[in-house]
Amino acid sequence: MRGDYFHFVNFPYLFSCRYIRCMEPENQTHVSEFLLLGLSEKAEQHLPLFGLFLGMYMVTVVGNLLIILAIGSDSHLHTPMYFFLSNLSLVDLCLVTTLVPKMLANLLTHNKAISYAGCFAQMYFFIVFACSDNLLLTVMAYDRFVAICHPLHYATIMSPQICGLLVLMAWAISLLNSILQVLMVMRLSFCTEREISHFFCDLGEVMKLSCSDTLINTILVYFATGVLGVLPFTGILFSYTQICSSILKVPSPGGKYKAFSTCGSHLCVVSLFYGTGLGVYLSSSVTHSSWKVSVASVMYSVVTPMLNPFIYSLRNKDMKEALRRFISKTASSQ
Repeated sequence: MRGDYFHFVNFPYLFSCRYIRCMEPENQTHVSEFLLLGLSEKAEQHLPLFGLFLGMYMVTVVGNLLIILAIGSDSHLHTPMYFFLSNLSLVDLCLVTTLVPKMLANLLTHNKAISYAGCFAQMYFFIVFACSDNLLLTVMAYDRFVAICHPLHYATIMSPQICGLLVLMAWAISLLNSILQVLMVMRLSFCTEREISHFFCDLGEVMKLSCSDTLINTILVYFATGVLGVLPFTGILFSYTQICSSILKVPSPGGKYKAFSTCGSHLCVVSLFYGTGLGVYLSSSVTHSSWKVSVASVMYSVVTPMLNPFIYSLRNKDMKEALRRFISKTASSQ
């Protein structure tokens, strides 16, 4: 009886202690660090992966830098199409630099940790550059649409002022979207779970670690994906539908070939970008394997920026000539 009385009298105290203990993790809105599980947890695979991604990173940096320098140094390429291409190469260069160096450091040191601030900084810049990549591809499709479907008005429509404004808008929209997304994630509470099943701080993976309600964040992510992903992709499809329709009306085979060759490089990049990007989201919804999702993300965020310079340089006669002149000029100056 005394025992029952003791529990009854102390029930408010016990309840308050348990309540506080349960609420402590949710009140802990700031954790010191997260753990990036990466592509493999086997230590013997870290060195081969380090060599592979270091090589890919170096190729990406050199390839995109050559594109930017060749376009900047050749007055023949100071046109809207190559202006947009140089911006795309800059974005690709920044995108891989946001992700790969941290992954290389983790592989080399066998340390999976990334600080709280570092994780959100990486997330912020990744969203900025991925969104900019998407919008720049849309602007480039619009440029090809005007050049082929409205050639007489091309110089007026795609004036230097308009081109600069389009690129500025792409950067501004990307920055604003990233700020909003990251601020909304920073308001979430993070408890004891710290392991991110990815090689970088992906927005969706970080949201999964939260112990608070993420409904508003999920709605915002879907809204941003629709406005900044689906709409631009629809615009690209519409542009190339009109382009193909106009090219098929060209009577001479030579004219058709020239028109297709000018659009071929961009179409390859668009297919690679959206193909791998859609692969990430489809694989994440169909499979529960974090390894498969990570591999799909590598294709989207690392492999695509590496291949873009090759696609544009190998399929574009003007780019090949500009690169040859730039390399020979650099070699002769030394």
